[in-house]
Amino acid sequence: MTNSPALLSVKNVSRYFGSVGALNDVDFELWPGEVLGVVGQRGSGKSTLFQILSGVVPPGKGEILLDGQPINLRTASQAQRLGIEAVQQNPQLAGNFNVLNNIFLGREIRTANYFRKPDEKKMAEIAQNLLSSFDMPPELMFEQPANLSNEQTQVMALCRALCRPSRLLLLDDALAALTFERQQKLLGHIKKIAAQNMAVILSSDDLKHIFAVTDRILVLYQGRQLALRPTNETTPREIVELIVGSNRQEQVTPVIWAFENYYAAQQQAEELRRSQMVLRESLEAQDSLNRQLIERLQDQVEALDHLNLALQDANRRLMTERETERKALARDLHDQVIQDLLSYNYQLEEAESEASDPTQREQLAGIRNGIRSVVSSLRQLCSDLRPPTIDSHGLSAAIRSLTHQWSKISGIKVTLEIDPELGRLPEPIELSVFRIVQEGLSNVRKHSQASSVHVALARTSTASLLVELSDNGKGIAKPINLAKLSAQKHFGLLGISERVSLLGGSMQVDSPEEGGMMLQIEIPSPYPSLAGEEG
Repeated sequence: MTNSPALLSVKNVSRYFGSVGALNDVDFELWPGEVLGVVGQRGSGKSTLFQILSGVVPPGKGEILLDGQPINLRTASQAQRLGIEAVQQNPQLAGNFNVLNNIFLGREIRTANYFRKPDEKKMAEIAQNLLSSFDMPPELMFEQPANLSNEQTQVMALCRALCRPSRLLLLDDALAALTFERQQKLLGHIKKIAAQNMAVILSSDDLKHIFAVTDRILVLYQGRQLALRPTNETTPREIVELIVGSNRQEQVTPVIWAFENYYAAQQQAEELRRSQMVLRESLEAQDSLNRQLIERLQDQVEALDHLNLALQDANRRLMTERETERKALARDLHDQVIQDLLSYNYQLEEAESEASDPTQREQLAGIRNGIRSVVSSLRQLCSDLRPPTIDSHGLSAAIRSLTHQWSKISGIKVTLEIDPELGRLPEPIELSVFRIVQEGLSNVRKHSQASSVHVALARTSTASLLVELSDNGKGIAKPINLAKLSAQKHFGLLGISERVSLLGGSMQVDSPEEGGMMLQIEIPSPYPSLAGEEG
């Protein structure tokens, strides 16, 4: 490539807009048949470079040579006469001409006879072939610009640039407005015309496009030329590091991820578009049958909705019955078993005071201590079954008691933050929220290896209830998959999720970068008076 004379030489070209330097000392050469990629962030000077090379704006300083001869580009038409064609980001069309006349505006093909009239038939044939190469219908050439989509406008601009031979093609982000399929067609065009010795300068935010067709890559950063690399001697990561001006992992990786996922999303969008087209054709061909199928599907969806509502209602009743059973069992344990044990303890205390044998007194004291330990365990069990404070003093007091006891048993520090405006809630909601916090703390103790936990309950401005539980433990693998947790018999989050769903709330589980796990739950309008007003 370097053995032949350069087609284009850009020597120390700069451009200022007022005191702002849009381009500073850009310097490169371009050979016939070479494809040069230009990359950089917004404000790097890419569009300014394309405007200078296409004659839209003159350079502030520096020199541009074509075939070794200096050229002074002042207008786009002057650049076109020299064989430089450009497709800008936002093509400008003549609104009073149709697509065909826009494609050949100022470059009409004329008849060979004396009258030299525009050869409409020849131009229509060329336009039809160009539109067909981009999978566009031939009748598009008779449309007015106002009726075109952004993609159709870009294709028309590309057809205009390709309708006659040129020496240098400038494509300033011309791929962005195209679907994935047409992007591939344009990349094919670029390879084809490069093989025919036409030079191409291409800018794109998608590095897959750049690496697919270019021979070299020019990197601009804040108006300066940062690097000019042979494509086969560099990597996307190196180019991204130059684009963002950093080799730090946290800055480069998201950009790489964005490039790769944008490309994948384009492919998926194109596949979806094709599927939609096939589905639409199928629906049109079998309209009557599909209407019947849709009606049946609607009936099935309605039946599933009814079934889902019935299952939710059954689950609510089941949870209510469980809470009732727990309440009854806690009352029986407290009023019968614990009281009986305390009675036996008093009798043993009397027997101990009357015993004269020291050994016998020691044995009786040991039995009484054992009974006291059993009573303590039973009281904790009663509290777990039905916290007594929740009936007498409400959710806030029950949560305070729960976290205090849990911290003593687990040895894990708890910081508690309860909104003083929380107030009393309906009994089912108070019990469900208590169970959610109880299960959340149990998860922390079993799985997190945490040393501290933060529990918060707050009433939001929309009268919903916000529950947050976070720890500084080892966190949870992302993405969080409840089905996988179920298979691993990790039922804590599943139980919480079920309760939240039955309350009509939402749940978010996250593992922040700084570590630990955060559980956020919002229950809409649990306050009876406000819920009534909203209804």
